[in-house]
Amino acid sequence: MTQAELRLCSLLLQEHFGEIVEKVGNSLLRTGPRPLRLLVGDTGLLPDQVKKALCVLIQHSLVRYEVQPRGSVEYEARSERILRILRYPRYIYTAKTLYGDPGELLVEELLLHGHLPMSCAVARVADRLTETMEDGKTMDYTEVSSTFVRLADTHFIQRCPVVPESPRSSKAPPAPAPALAIAEKDMYVVPRLSLVGKGKRRHSCDEEEEGESKAKRQKKEGGSSETPPDDGIYWQVNLERFHQHFRAQALVSAVASRMDQTSSEVVRTMLRMSEVTTASGASHTQPLSSNEIFRSLPAGYNIGKQVLDQYLALLADDPLEFVGKSGDSGGGTYTVSILCEELGVLNQKHSQPLELSFTSAPTDLHKALVSLATATLESIVEESFGSRCARIFRLLLRKKHLEQKQVEDFAMIPAKEAKDMLYRMLSENLVSLQEIPKTPDHAPSRTFYLYTVNVMAAARMLLHRCYKSVANLMERRQHEMRENKRLLEKSQRVEAILASMQATGAEAAQLHEVEEMITGPERQQLENLKRNVNKIDASENQVDETIFVLESFIESTMKRP
Repeated sequence: MTQAELRLCSLLLQEHFGEIVEKVGNSLLRTGPRPLRLLVGDTGLLPDQVKKALCVLIQHSLVRYEVQPRGSVEYEARSERILRILRYPRYIYTAKTLYGDPGELLVEELLLHGHLPMSCAVARVADRLTETMEDGKTMDYTEVSSTFVRLADTHFIQRCPVVPESPRSSKAPPAPAPALAIAEKDMYVVPRLSLVGKGKRRHSCDEEEEGESKAKRQKKEGGSSETPPDDGIYWQVNLERFHQHFRAQALVSAVASRMDQTSSEVVRTMLRMSEVTTASGASHTQPLSSNEIFRSLPAGYNIGKQVLDQYLALLADDPLEFVGKSGDSGGGTYTVSILCEELGVLNQKHSQPLELSFTSAPTDLHKALVSLATATLESIVEESFGSRCARIFRLLLRKKHLEQKQVEDFAMIPAKEAKDMLYRMLSENLVSLQEIPKTPDHAPSRTFYLYTVNVMAAARMLLHRCYKSVANLMERRQHEMRENKRLLEKSQRVEAILASMQATGAEAAQLHEVEEMITGPERQQLENLKRNVNKIDASENQVDETIFVLESFIESTMKRP
């Protein structure tokens, strides 16, 4: 784990969970798997504090535990999962665009709490939506629960592993820590619940205190609320499914920029048809026929069958190979194997010859990710060093290995400028120099010096810089908030006073008098702070998009045989 990743993980833990959790997580990130005893000694915290911090981290799937052969339990931080916290706003926004406000709030609640039962999540979201509605209107539980079912059906949320039931006759001593497991067929099965009710609005302070005292009395008297019908069935967000959706969106955007909107809609339809049946790590989507694609096109695209076949042929002939072709006319069969068990089953189901006019092969996701990663690298080179350096960089990507003289000739750039540009990119590790000696003594006069681009090494280096950039942005935001802490607290106090006065029906003159407690210069300072923080947040999201492309490319390349 690099220092940039460690620094970013520490900042994310501190911002979202506080100093104690950050200290425990940072200790695990630095030292690797450790038992509780060593963790307490390393952090200098009380054992109870460390236990609570570990509970929080395990609740959010940021730490995993494993029982050792000697019976001790070791805890290990999941750095890749901690870095996903940076992408939480993107997950929530995606849920909003796909499933509206209920979907947005359901994903937000699950990310906020780590995992929740369906009944609890639905009740929380219904209450929050009711708060935003006009007086007299409420959100019904059935509408939120239907959105929950749709999220599960499309695999955006999944069940958490549970402790398997052990036979009652077993007399073996209990394990130091439970082993959680869940069958794959049960991961997206929603329990049949009859959730009847409507969202509730927040009560006033007096009513809240009265409700709390009533709850305390019930607890003392031994009375407890009814157990929810889905007790023990917890749900969490399936981050890999969101990543699959992000990759699909990136491919659609790449096709749209390279060809046209109709081509991108054809690719979007193919990806949507196979989104649930394609595993997140699969290199190909499910094979689809042109007849199936034609029937699944959106109603707004009034293109004929022949036009669709022409678009599919153009996509299959494109050098980037976003879409492949595995058959021609009549009696085509699915011949391309899919590196995924689920898709292998689907492939067997359709192994009989079908009378189709065109058979569309699966999209090769790895080749598409390579294209996206190289386009990202080219863009970064162009922004950092100019269009001429980008021309040399693209030339090296295409020709693989070139001498300096060949670079000058092919790129049509003067020798002095080409040498300077190559050395600048070499110093930044964007290009590498390979020596090929003619003789065993490696004499410089009898050695070929070839420039080349190691895409994997360049992607890793740029990913490391992206982590540093995000960490710097987070520290800058924290600095801005610290510098204006007093002003922010004053603004919050004034807003609270205004809200309470409006609730009691205060006059406009009184409200205006309270508003003037914040002077003109202070108001201007608050606007500048808000503008700067918004810029930092937008920059974080933009850098995270680059991180996602580079991470997807590296992960896909590492999985290649």
